[in-house]
Formats: sequence, C-alpha cells, structure tokens
Amino acid sequence: MKLRAYLLMIFTVAVWGTTFVVVKDALKDATPLAFNLVRMTLAFLVLAVAYRSHWREVNRRQLISGAVVGFFLAMGYQFQTAGLVKTTPSKSAFITGLVVVLVPLFSTVKLLRPPGAKAPRWNAYCGALLAFGGILLLTMPAAQAGLMPDFSSINVGDLLSFGCAVGFAFHCLALGHASPRIRFQPLALLQVGFCALFMAISMPLLEHPAMHLTMRLAVALAVAAVLATAAAFSIQSWAQSILPATHTALIMTLEPVFAWITSFLILGERLGLRPASGAILILCGIALTELIPQPHVPTAHEA
Repeated sequence: MKLRAYLLMIFTVAVWGTTFVVVKDALKDATPLAFNLVRMTLAFLVLAVAYRSHWREVNRRQLISGAVVGFFLAMGYQFQTAGLVKTTPSKSAFITGLVVVLVPLFSTVKLLRPPGAKAPRWNAYCGALLAFGGILLLTMPAAQAGLMPDFSSINVGDLLSFGCAVGFAFHCLALGHASPRIRFQPLALLQVGFCALFMAISMPLLEHPAMHLTMRLAVALAVAAVLATAAAFSIQSWAQSILPATHTALIMTLEPVFAWITSFLILGERLGLRPASGAILILCGIALTELIPQPHVPTAHEA
C-alpha cells in the first residue's frame, strides 16, 4: 500500500512537471489567474460528476476541512501566478521550492503535526536541505562572477512567490491532518471546489482577467483540469493518508526535474552541468529521507 502511494505520488508530480510546457504556451491566450480559475472550475465539475455518489456523505466537519485545505491550495496557486508577473520564472521556481524546507520546519510545531506523528528526524532535515540546494542549482542562474546564485535583487514578485511556498507547505500539512479522517473522494472534491471559490473571490483583487479562446488554450485547460488537477489531487488526497507530509514534500521536488525532461524532449532544451547537478541533489535528498533506517514513526494514517 505504501509503495503504491509513493509510485502514484511520483506519477502525479510527473504530470505536474510535464504539463509545464503546455500551460506556458497557453498563457499567451489568457491571464494566469483567469487560467487558474477556469482550470479549477472545470476540475471541480469533473470531480462532481465522478464522485457524485459521495455527495451524501459530506458533513460539516468535511466541509470545514475541505475549506481549510482548499484555502491553502488557492493561496499557493494565486501567489505563485501573481508573483510570476513581477519576477522571473527561475526565481519564482526557486522560492516556491522552499516548500521542501518549510514543511519539516513547520512540522516542529506540535499543533501543526498530524495527531500521533513525531517531529522529523535529522535525515528529514538533511534531505530537505539537499533538495533545497538541488532546486537552487536547477532553477537559478549563477552570478556573472562565480558559481553562487544571483541574489542581487528582491522585489514584490519574490515576496509573493514566498507566500506561494508558505501556502503549499500549509496545504501539505493540512492534507496530513484531513486525509486520515476523510475519504479521498470527498476530500478531493471539496478542496478543489473551495479552491475555485477562493480563486473567484481573490482574482479581481490581483489582476484584470482576460481570456482569448484558442485550440491550444482549450487543450491546455483540458489537460490541466482533468489530469493535473482532478486526477492529481484525488491521488494526493489518498496518498497523504498513508505518507508523512515531509516525504510528500520531498517527492514534489521532482516536479522541476520532470519539467526539464519535458522541455528537452519537446523543445530541445538541454540540461547543462549545473541543472543536472541539481537534479541529482534532489534525488539524493529523497534517498536520504527514505532509505536510512529509523525507528517506526506512525503516519497520520496509522495514528
């Protein structure tokens, strides 16, 4: 069961990574937040039909949990796309990657950990740091005079991107609390539905929405809504009832690796020494977290 959860989460992250090229091209025909809202609305409609038999089991507790998880999901996406307008994609990706550090950092607070779960051990922190360094190498260009990244400018877009990392980190932790107590079908349905609702509320405050319907936009919306949202968040909601939140966060660091592979296969973008080293560091961080023997720590599912 646990192996299946790991494999399905890797598949989910692969879908998120490989849709990067499709979505990037489609954003020429729509503003980012408008794209997000339509994507989440379509995904909610797909889930509403697919999980129609689960509407009857939705209760007040599930609605509250779905609203909390959906809020942080919307927070992550809205801050990320708003930040992309004011900063570079590489800096946005690097700052968003801080989620692999923030999840174990926030997990040191007992109230944020799922009931029965223990604080992360040293290998989780070391693995997060390795993955963090890998994202740095994979997404940030080096300064002109040396190998260190260029930290010369921090702007509003960078701060918004940090808000995105905080949102996704809390989304990961919130799922760790909710998924053991709620079946993944209603949880996926409710979190995507509330996410779309919060996006609809926040969008007018963050941009002037615009959309020009084209074939590439329609294809991108279909792929993003059905595969990268409806199916992906169903899998994540189920997997996080079995896997610790820190492990899920580390698996998510594979997303830029899959994005680079897709760019190479479709756009011919080559992976240089620096980003290749970053991909290896990410894999090492995941291996350090997963392969070192440790005393049994109950997951949220077992608790």
